[in-house]
Amino acid sequence: MVVLIVCIVIALYIFGKEAFLASRSAVFPKANSKQQHRYAILIPARDESKVIEALLISIEKQSMPVSSCDVYVIVEDKNDKTVEIVKKHKMQIVYRQDLTKKRKGYALDDAIQEIRKQEKQYDAYFIFDADNVLDPKFLEEMTTSIDAGYDIGLGYRNTKNGNDSVYAAVSSLTFSMINTLGNDNKCRHHKTLTISGTGFYILGKWIDKWKGYPFVSLTEDYELTMYATLHDLTTTYNKKAIFYDEQPNSYQATITQRTRWVRGYFDTRRQYMKVLKAKMAKKDKNYPSVYEAVMGIKPYLVMVVGVVSTLIWQFYNICLKLIAKKPFMTEVMTILGIFLAIYICLFLVTYVMLKKEKKVLNLKRSMKFKALVYNPIFLATYVHCLVLAFTQKEITWEKITHDRSLTIDKEK
Repeated sequence: MVVLIVCIVIALYIFGKEAFLASRSAVFPKANSKQQHRYAILIPARDESKVIEALLISIEKQSMPVSSCDVYVIVEDKNDKTVEIVKKHKMQIVYRQDLTKKRKGYALDDAIQEIRKQEKQYDAYFIFDADNVLDPKFLEEMTTSIDAGYDIGLGYRNTKNGNDSVYAAVSSLTFSMINTLGNDNKCRHHKTLTISGTGFYILGKWIDKWKGYPFVSLTEDYELTMYATLHDLTTTYNKKAIFYDEQPNSYQATITQRTRWVRGYFDTRRQYMKVLKAKMAKKDKNYPSVYEAVMGIKPYLVMVVGVVSTLIWQFYNICLKLIAKKPFMTEVMTILGIFLAIYICLFLVTYVMLKKEKKVLNLKRSMKFKALVYNPIFLATYVHCLVLAFTQKEITWEKITHDRSLTIDKEK
């Protein structure tokens, strides 16, 4: 128990320092003069014929008109049925150049290289997944963030299929945790936000500077987050810019997805940690964000180490008492108490998320209750993903099948 208490104290110290630093220096945007903007929309879409049309229609229905020639759908095969749908909507098709490079970042880079060949200039590049559907005012709302001068803007990720299964529901809560419990607070303190995959823009000046899309790791979004932290890019979370996203419907699919996230997280940290630590030593204007980036999930890992070591010790004592034929109820109660305490803490975190998301999140009341009960277990299985991430020799980007049309349930 001593080890567990020490680990909890260390974790609380890290959390406390992050909270204290949040009120200190930060990076502020410089407002742009309002003008007529031109946006590019990039959509990686390998074998996404079942869902791509809903996204394209939602783009056509935007309150801020988008030219079809500024929408770029990236595919791998000319025989992909996605191609016919894109042609029907008279939008641009970009064919992948090197199919040995399977990651999303490579697909985005192919699209940008095509744009550079056409010598087109854009004020901002929006990145979506093929299964997304946009609220009619998504681009209009995002334009307010662009006019405010933010280099990167994140939209509000709602769930497209959260009522299909409890796995889809709790998977969608992962992004509630990132945005509602994390980015919303960071945004108030002008800290660098955590970028998560889709539904965001990058100002064109950065794409022009990079001359492509240089973020090609397993988790290209987290790599972009590290880059933004290192180079003081301004970021914002626009809750009024709503889009809908499809989540995995099976437990195994969530394991596959989250294992890739965990592996990509640590791969990216190895790439950026040396330069981030050097920047942290300078304690410049973005120090709060840099400190948080360097700490990462360390406080959570410390607590996991404390819990696991305590459980191992208690099981060891039970084995000794079994051999000596002595009672071991104290050890059993200790183990049950630890599991119960973890469940209650994660249950409360889930409750807060659902409370904050009550008016917006696309989940029925019955599914919210199921998610409330199951999400603590789902979060605990990240330990399983952590083990898989370090024991599997090779983890590649694997496609998750998308086939869900959008339905919005009014029962909240």
